[in-house]
This record gives sequence, structure tokens and C-alpha cells, in this order.
Amino acid sequence: MSTAVQVCSNALLTLGQRPINSFQDLSDSVLAAANLYPMVRDAVLRAHPWNCATKRVVLSPETAAPAFGWDRRFLLPGDCLRVLSVGREQPEEFPYVIEAGELLCDETAVYLRYIFRNENPATWDSVLTRAMVAAMAEVLAIPATGDMQKKQAANGDYLLALREARAIDGQEVPPETMGDFPLLSARF
Repeated sequence: MSTAVQVCSNALLTLGQRPINSFQDLSDSVLAAANLYPMVRDAVLRAHPWNCATKRVVLSPETAAPAFGWDRRFLLPGDCLRVLSVGREQPEEFPYVIEAGELLCDETAVYLRYIFRNENPATWDSVLTRAMVAAMAEVLAIPATGDMQKKQAANGDYLLALREARAIDGQEVPPETMGDFPLLSARF
């Protein structure tokens, strides 16, 4: 079972630093980890449609309509980091825009699939946890070691771990089909 502290501790270990047991320590590297972790976590989660950070909800419209351009507005969930799809079926998407935490469209209800702020590393896939440790090592390299070469090495490790995690996570989802796309049926 992973926690935010364990992710940061493992990141510091990969940089050759001492492990940590809590964010209460007042050392510079621990303070940097505690401050940077939420931003890095959200960025890594937003970077890919992770299966362990995907939710589905049905949104109801707000009572006040947008000033112009659209019939209805829907508040996005507070934990929404990235909208993946709007509509019951993947190819059923309809026109919409996202502005200031709201989804504007002409529909009466919105079926939303999105990446949520999954703050519980214990529910993450192990390869996502590894990618997160590498991401934290990259951002902590300078505050913890002051060594630019370690930062560059950590950046390479992060990009490799992220690529592997995306590939493995993506293999757990069936491939998208093009359905009854008119150009395909005209060709055969």
C-alpha cells in the first residue's frame, strides 16, 4: 500500500537521499516534497486517461443559462482534472466547450467521463506509482541535491517510466472502433 509520503520517500531514495517518514520534518527536501507533491500528482494524473483515475457521472444543468451561445451550463465535479468524453457512447460526443469549471452545451443532461484527482496512491496501478516516484525525483533533484546531472537523469527516468505506465494502462482498455463511419462503408 502506497501513500504520498512513501512516494516522496522513494523519490528521495532514488536521488541518494535519506528516506522520510512524514511531511512534518522541517528539512528543505521534505518541505519541497510536501509542497510539490500535489501539483506533480495532478499533472501526472492529467497526462493520461489512467484507468485507476477515471470516473463517470451524469450532470444536471444549472438553473441559470450561459449569457449567450449555449442553452445550458453544467458545473464540472470539483475533483475533475481532465474531461475524457461527453455523451453515453464514445462516438456520440456533441458540441460543447469548457469554461471556468463549467461545461456549456445545448443538451438537457451530460454523461461525463473524466479523470479525477485520485489522492489515494494505494488505489493506483503499480506502474503509475513508479511513474509518480520518477516524476517526484525529477522535481526534487535540484532542491534535494543541487545537482543538474541528477535532474537530467531523473527526467529521463520519468519519461521512460511514464511511457511504460501509459502503454501498460492502455492495454487494459479495448481498442476504440470507428463504428459506422460513412467513408469506411463507402469504401467496401
